[in-house]
Amino acid sequence: MPDFLLTLLRLIFLSLVYLFVWQVARSMSTHIGVRPRRRHRRRGTRVMVVRSDSTPGLQFVVEDSIVVGRSHEADVVIADPYASDFHLRMTAKDGRIVLSDLGSTNGTYVNGRRVTAPTDLGRGDAVQVGKTVMEIR
Repeated sequence: MPDFLLTLLRLIFLSLVYLFVWQVARSMSTHIGVRPRRRHRRRGTRVMVVRSDSTPGLQFVVEDSIVVGRSHEADVVIADPYASDFHLRMTAKDGRIVLSDLGSTNGTYVNGRRVTAPTDLGRGDAVQVGKTVMEIR
């Protein structure tokens, strides 16, 4: 009987160790911005500015590739003091939008997480540039 109990306790201990390692890995991936892929991502190529001091309600469609920024040379101009001249690029690929930060000073955020690599956007995602918030429709 003690051998059976000892083996059972070893299995429970091993299970707890694996559970702990899994939780640590999951927590670290969330912290660095890696999120699991969603299986069914709704597509959208329309973008609407939902919160802005200067251009609320502005809508645009991403058909090929556009640059969003404060410069008058950008494809979509947002007058936000925290936006860089050329802040981000949105590229349409297969009915979806891929967002890339162009080395902006204050960063680009998608659903509250800072973008550090090209990121797929789906319908309902919120993109924040300074105080300006855009939503994918």
